[in-house]
Amino acid sequence: MLHVNAVLKGNADKLLKYHPDEHPLALQLGGSDPLALAEAATSAEEFGYNEVNLNVGCPSSKVQKGRFGAILMKEPGLVADCINKMNIATKIPITVKCRIGVDDMDQNKHLDNFVKEVSYAGCDTFIIHARKAWLNGLSPKDNREIPPLDYERVYELKNTFPEIKFVINGGIKSIDESLRHLQFVDGVMMGREAYDNPLLLSQVDNEIYSEEKKEISRSDILKKIIPYLRNEVESGTKITHITRHLMGLFKGFDGAKDIRKYLISLNNEINPLENFEFLLKKEMT
Repeated sequence: MLHVNAVLKGNADKLLKYHPDEHPLALQLGGSDPLALAEAATSAEEFGYNEVNLNVGCPSSKVQKGRFGAILMKEPGLVADCINKMNIATKIPITVKCRIGVDDMDQNKHLDNFVKEVSYAGCDTFIIHARKAWLNGLSPKDNREIPPLDYERVYELKNTFPEIKFVINGGIKSIDESLRHLQFVDGVMMGREAYDNPLLLSQVDNEIYSEEKKEISRSDILKKIIPYLRNEVESGTKITHITRHLMGLFKGFDGAKDIRKYLISLNNEINPLENFEFLLKKEMT
């Protein structure tokens, strides 16, 4: 997530930079000023992003003070105005990521009203973390784990608003779970599990889309990432800023602890990683 002011007042070229292979790509914005959000969404479109998503789900105290994130679920009219202005300014989809409610908000009447009002403003896709957010007393981490999951409530939304796309999020850790959810909603978002265990995603084309594709191995992934690493290092990026995000790739692999230590220790030399990948090919399938 980027705050709208960072996009408008910061180094947009650096903040919005991405690799062409990352498409399709969405930019998540935080903010509550409709005109500023419209301007930032325009920048995202000009940079080639395929979607802009408005964060209406983050419960941190810092975010609350800035009047964005989950606290905006209490102001559906303002969220609708934001969506409307962003839609007028751009041609790319504008979506919302939210919770099923906040604090003592009625997650039946108030959630339906929130979706109705925001959808009328032009949002036809809601990504919903199937928990309430408690704005006081719980940390952001606790808010991802303690409030109970209520997947059924998201299913009910789809029944109530069949013309709207609903993507379910929260605590989903497997392809089998995803397939069960897809019987009731339009999509599934994996967050932490996709980051902590990215090799899981190698099953998506086969299991979700029924495509006949060869399953990719860890060594295949490392081999493909080396040209990217080389380009980034030559552009001045510190290699560990990238390799630290490879840690989850070795979840469940014998020797993962030593591999992670190695990745952390790398300096801005590409050859050691190439040699490392060569060794892995002997051990991995």
